[in-house]
Amino acid sequence: MATSAGNYRSGTHKSSLRTQCSGSSSGVKSSAKSKPTLRKSSPAALGGEAGVPGRVRVAVRLRPPNAEDLAADADFADCVELQPELKRLKLRKNNWDTDTYEFDEVFTEYASQKRVYEVVAKPVVEGVLDGYNGTIMAYGQTGTGKTYTLGRLGEEDVSDRGIMVRAMEDILAEVSLETDSVFVSYLQLYMETIQDLLDPSTDNISIVEVPKTGDVSLPGATVVEIRDQQSFLELLRLGEAHRFAANTKLNTESSRSHAILMVQVKRSLRTRDTLSNESSGNSHTSKSLKPPVVRKGKLVVVDLAGSERIDKSGSEGHTLEEAKSINLSLSALGKCINALAENSPHVPFRDSKLTRLLRDSFGGTARTSLVITIGPSPRHRGETSSTIMFGQRAMKVENMLKLKEEFDYKSLSRRLEVQMENLIAENERQQKAFVDEIERITIEAQNQIAEAERRYANALEEEKLRHQKDYTDSIKKLEEKWSKNQQKLPAERLALGEKKGIDVTSNGNGSVTPSIEEAFELKKLLQKETQLRIAAEEEINSLKLRFSELKNLEVSGNSEIFKLHKLLENETQQKQKLEGEIAILQTQLLQLSLNADETRKNLERHGPERTPNALDSLMSQLRLPQLQDPGNGEKSSVARLFEQVGLQKILSLLEAEDTDVRIHAVKVVANLAAEEGNQQKIVEAGGLTSLLMLLRNSEDETIHRVAAGAIANLAMNETNQEMIMDQGGISLLSMTAANAQDPQTLRMVAGAIANLCGNDKLQAKLRSEGGITALLGMVRCGHPDVLAQVARGFANFAKCESRASTQGTKSGKSVLIEDGALSWIVQNAKTEASSIRRHIELALCHLAQHEGNAKEMVKEGGTRELVRISKECSRDDIRSLAHRTLTSSPTFLSELRRLR
Repeated sequence: MATSAGNYRSGTHKSSLRTQCSGSSSGVKSSAKSKPTLRKSSPAALGGEAGVPGRVRVAVRLRPPNAEDLAADADFADCVELQPELKRLKLRKNNWDTDTYEFDEVFTEYASQKRVYEVVAKPVVEGVLDGYNGTIMAYGQTGTGKTYTLGRLGEEDVSDRGIMVRAMEDILAEVSLETDSVFVSYLQLYMETIQDLLDPSTDNISIVEVPKTGDVSLPGATVVEIRDQQSFLELLRLGEAHRFAANTKLNTESSRSHAILMVQVKRSLRTRDTLSNESSGNSHTSKSLKPPVVRKGKLVVVDLAGSERIDKSGSEGHTLEEAKSINLSLSALGKCINALAENSPHVPFRDSKLTRLLRDSFGGTARTSLVITIGPSPRHRGETSSTIMFGQRAMKVENMLKLKEEFDYKSLSRRLEVQMENLIAENERQQKAFVDEIERITIEAQNQIAEAERRYANALEEEKLRHQKDYTDSIKKLEEKWSKNQQKLPAERLALGEKKGIDVTSNGNGSVTPSIEEAFELKKLLQKETQLRIAAEEEINSLKLRFSELKNLEVSGNSEIFKLHKLLENETQQKQKLEGEIAILQTQLLQLSLNADETRKNLERHGPERTPNALDSLMSQLRLPQLQDPGNGEKSSVARLFEQVGLQKILSLLEAEDTDVRIHAVKVVANLAAEEGNQQKIVEAGGLTSLLMLLRNSEDETIHRVAAGAIANLAMNETNQEMIMDQGGISLLSMTAANAQDPQTLRMVAGAIANLCGNDKLQAKLRSEGGITALLGMVRCGHPDVLAQVARGFANFAKCESRASTQGTKSGKSVLIEDGALSWIVQNAKTEASSIRRHIELALCHLAQHEGNAKEMVKEGGTRELVRISKECSRDDIRSLAHRTLTSSPTFLSELRRLR
């Protein structure tokens, strides 16, 4: 790694906050030029419009000084001074003169990779997911951290992950792998030839422009579908291994080509009609013929090769030719941006393949974010100035954002085909189940009838046999009895005749005339047989009745079978009806395809139209303030915003239920409050009260951060300071600081309290309501920006106390000493951060003015720090104040003699 960019790439540089919603600050050179118009866009507000303006967003990032800078520039101050809270950058021309520029965001050398991504890239990635094209690009001198910002993989430390890795993480988290798709190409532009980093054998890819849409395509480039983050990381490693790099004096791994990552996202929108049809299952109705909507967004991440001067980089031979090619392509890009910024009728996009690839990013339909990277070394002041001016011109470029949305007729056709197949299969299943049920009922009825007939026949046969047997037995008994009677009858008659004197003779056959008793006996037997026959007839009648019932059951079964046959006929007719309806659906699908082609042609000729409702109109005015009179350059952006939206409408949105609406509104108010001319209007309209209410009622830390920043701007006015204190502002700020986790929120709160510390009238109330305690509590964060604001607050408070002591209205020890701030002040007096050190040195000098504080300062070691300040401080006024204090205070003089 190079000493210039190596440490930066290997991971000491960190950066959050959101550029897309960060307010209306825009880049400008403060001494001469007016601010370009800021236009914000929101996917929710843009859907369905033919195109809306969206300015190129530009952020500047400062690389930390490396070992070479520290060694070579030890006797010189950095050439740049950052003011991130004001989004400003000061470039020193010499020791007396500086130029001031404003950007959409200013990142210090301590900014984390996460913060840089959320501010610069995340709004663009969200737009891509909503169907817009987006571009993220890094520009700057070689060795200033472009590749670190965009392409760092974070294999050793996950916090070092660059924009490419974090963007793909967000995309994969939002898309559905079942209905959506993500495709990636990775290319490099080397010596005016486009090469495929995923397939090095493809080394001369042509650029093709689509006439209808104006988009740029690269036929022949490798396109890989991404399903998970690990496969994407492997593609990045493969591409980086094939990218050209060289060792120069400025960077041991200087990129010699422009790297271009293209991510295409295709998302299917599930409309209300689709969801209702799926939930109801009524798929064979014509209401489900509305085609689904598909949104296609393309993200382009461009890691430009670093601009360099040949005399500084030491390039020679083939490396010199590479440097010439790089500088020529960057020069062509600069010419295009100049032409766009000046509204030139001709923009020379075709001068370079780089500008042809980026045609949609500058002046096209894409949402574009640009990161310019600079170094702190005064040795490269010229390159730093050139990079800053490139960013300033880029901020004037306006794009027309367009939603890439179309109907998915292929998906509709597939869905209808699946529905038809499901209907046919379901109908066949129902028909087969019906036939099986008919067969089962028929077999069951036949079995029941056969069983009844068999039981009836068996019972009839058994009854018949039984009666025949009884009848036979009865006849035998009668015959036997009659035979016995015939044998006894002659003997009895002879005996009776002799006794009565009657002559009894037998007939010619030898038989005897039967008696009356025998006849009577025979009669009884006959009656018994008659009864048996009657009982048998009754049994037969009963069996006949049962047989008749079985016959009726058979008739009923036949009737049921007939009904089932009728039902089967009805089902057959229903099937024929469904087949006819399917044929109608197929005809409608064909007609719909024809209508779709006609609709697509109309959309290409005229474009879609959309009428926003009242809230959308107001929010789009807040996010995209349109200029009614673009020729009037003297009107300020705030005046135009008042004319189009109105302050009362903006303030009314601070109480909206939608969190996103409140965040947008409070950011607009914060940026308005940054201009002194608007502060009184905001306070009179109740804006200060609304901001304090947000601190009290909201739980969103973004709202807390921006509201505290707005209050800090308003607190620069003495009248507003008293109003803030009267409305309990210091208590709310202290409570916000106690609950905050984000260093930027703490920085805003500390800045507001520091401004209040500079008011002589509020000293006692500031302490009693916890202001000093809150400042001491924020020291826990350890972030340099927060500590700088805390030190400024202590310096302001100590200055007011010193003035009160001089006027005789203050006696005794300082409140800062009583609350325990002196120890921290002394311990951090030698800090390397100049923004912290100069405030602490001023605080020490003012505390030392009062003799009542001298003894405590001697105990804490403050004497040595005062001696150091009197000799080494870079500011003459503080150095002379420290010297005067040491020579006039008896306590310090005594301590100095003891030390000597």
